[in-house]
Amino acid sequence: MASPLTSALTDLRDALASVRLPLPLPRAAELTGVSRDSAKQLDDYVLPRLSRIEAPLLAVVGGSTGAGKSTLVNSLIGRVVTKPGVIRPTTRSPVLVYNPDDARWFADERILPGLLRSSSSSDDTRSLHLVPEPTLPRGLAVLDAPDIDSVVVENRRLAAQLLSAADLWLFVTSAARYADAVPWDYLASAVDRSAAVAVVVDRVPPAAMAEVPPHLGQMMTERGLASSPLFAVPETTTDADGLLPDAAVAPIRGWLAALAADQNTRARVVMQTLDGAIGSLTRQAPDVAQAVDDQLEAVEQLRSDATASYQEAVRTVNVQSADGTLLRGEVLARWHDFVGTGEFFRAMEQKIGWLRDRIWAAIKGEPKGAGDVAVAVESGLEALLREEGEKAAERAEAAWRANPAGRMLLDRAGADLRRVSEDYPSRAARAIRAWQGDVMELVSDEGSGRRTKARIAAFGVNGVGVALMLVAFAHTGGLVGAEVGVAGGTAVLAQRVLEAVFGDDAVRRLAKKAKDDLDARVEGLLAGELSRFHAALDAVGIDPEQAERIRTAARSADDSRAAEMHQLGLTAVGAGEVPAIDPSLREQVDLRQVDAPTAEVVDGEVLP
Repeated sequence: MASPLTSALTDLRDALASVRLPLPLPRAAELTGVSRDSAKQLDDYVLPRLSRIEAPLLAVVGGSTGAGKSTLVNSLIGRVVTKPGVIRPTTRSPVLVYNPDDARWFADERILPGLLRSSSSSDDTRSLHLVPEPTLPRGLAVLDAPDIDSVVVENRRLAAQLLSAADLWLFVTSAARYADAVPWDYLASAVDRSAAVAVVVDRVPPAAMAEVPPHLGQMMTERGLASSPLFAVPETTTDADGLLPDAAVAPIRGWLAALAADQNTRARVVMQTLDGAIGSLTRQAPDVAQAVDDQLEAVEQLRSDATASYQEAVRTVNVQSADGTLLRGEVLARWHDFVGTGEFFRAMEQKIGWLRDRIWAAIKGEPKGAGDVAVAVESGLEALLREEGEKAAERAEAAWRANPAGRMLLDRAGADLRRVSEDYPSRAARAIRAWQGDVMELVSDEGSGRRTKARIAAFGVNGVGVALMLVAFAHTGGLVGAEVGVAGGTAVLAQRVLEAVFGDDAVRRLAKKAKDDLDARVEGLLAGELSRFHAALDAVGIDPEQAERIRTAARSADDSRAAEMHQLGLTAVGAGEVPAIDPSLREQVDLRQVDAPTAEVVDGEVLP
């Protein structure tokens, strides 16, 4: 059964692995990398190491181009196990050297599960070259990593991945390049995660032995690595196999051998680096979670901007289809053609009561022109809907264009979101015709009684229907000035026709029902246009629960760390520090002092 810490870290890994920060917000690219690297470190090192604390200590030898990493590894082992690269950039598989008795720890995917295991060297950075070496102490494995500053991107990424999977960093630099920025960026990362670090400065000219190591030691102290061992390897000749003299690497070899032999110290190194890695992950996790929240906030802001634009369009259409705005122009002309301006007006003005009782006897058959009024109503509404649809798209586009995240989505969508959809005009026309049909059906349903049916027959269902549409268009009574005499008079006349047919209460109820139906259709039509913006936001694919999952898993991991280390009887030490080795197991070597070797020293540089 998994421990609480393992369960929490597994949850954290799952939450981090699926993080997507696609919107171009501040630090989005950086924190995407953090989430990806954190998930990979959990896979490559933390979870496998946590499940097998007793596995051999893995020392990863990393450093800059030309620092002599491979030469150092070969010299420490005493034979060529990893091929130095003379021509840069060197592209090859990393090499893992271990005692054959420890093979079971490395043959499977306990560490670096993304790398294929291989028994031979290759140029494939996706494979791990396994080299069993009987002379290497049990409990210790050495991995030769690619250059951290390689011009090949894959090499740099692999180097970072391998260093993140190390229990101990054996960091190699040279006398000429120890002050370069890139190595110190990596060492700063080691300090941040409290990793155990030892530093090797290679190719130190004899004349600079009294200057370079002390200066490097001072830089290490200033950057939080005061307790990390520092070894200096002098510039010297190599033998026929390209190996350094034993005297040049004896202090490093002896220190590693003593570390491997001291089981307690080895376990403390592992736990220090493991605990530091977990602490670094849980410290970075809230930043990733906040980045997810920022993405969601940006999405919701864009959603709100688009929604507000279309809500304004709905409001405008609702107002203008109720304040008499549509009772002008062609609608007004066709209505006058329908009702006439002579006897009908005079009859309406003289005796509304008489009209209510006698109108069906005064007018024979269905009056002509009702269909023309309906067409004019349809045309006016369609123009209004098309205009407001275009304006809504323009407002939403302008709001998104002012936002970097919105600009990205607009550019991805092309012209699709900048104008109404291609079928919007036809959908608007269908919506209007459907509404007119409902109005006619409303009139028919209301006129089911015998007397009402007769009155409707006098004007025709279409005539009464268009009158109801006109009354709905002046439902708010918001007309002023000259409009009262023209559009207002039109609405009053239409209302009198309806009152003559249905009665006062019924007219108010029918007008409200017709207007509510129109408003609902308009809202649905424009919601379809708005959905294009919502679809673009939904396609961003950010999980709204992800940030909380990250925070919860990180808190749980933090709560479990101290308890689990205490249960194992282990305590960590400071950043970069390697716990003191049992003096009885150490060779008589001062780990902080480097003596010049007795081997011949030459001026020429040794190829790695």
